[in-house]
Amino acid sequence: MKNVLARFMKDESGATAIEYGLIAALISITIITAATSIGGGIKGKFESVDTAITGE
Repeated sequence: MKNVLARFMKDESGATAIEYGLIAALISITIITAATSIGGGIKGKFESVDTAITGE
């Protein structure tokens, strides 16, 4: 029983999975933030092209 408990305490696979999950979450937040910023700029460009074409 002592060996089983010692192996359980040394097992870091759960911690590694949590670390990878946190890294993936941070990368996702960065991508979403960048896409939102770029999306606003692209929307403005398309609106100015639309205004130039339609003359409104």
